[in-house]
Amino acid sequence: MVSTTEITYIAFGLTLLAMIWYITNRGRENLARAKADAAPAVAGDDVLDGAAKNPENFDEPDDEALEEMAKLLGEDE
Repeated sequence: MVSTTEITYIAFGLTLLAMIWYITNRGRENLARAKADAAPAVAGDDVLDGAAKNPENFDEPDDEALEEMAKLLGEDE
């Protein structure tokens, strides 16, 4: 017959095997994620939203921007 000590050893052994399985699978996932993150960037693969943080700042130009635009257009002469 099986004693309680042997049942405990069997339970601990199964727990050990489950932990080893979990740790190795988690490690493989982490390595795959790290390789994907470290892959070289390819133009066009990244997604840029391109939105301004404060778009209301661009509604009305300030005096400095108007002067710079006049200088660039040659209207300042």
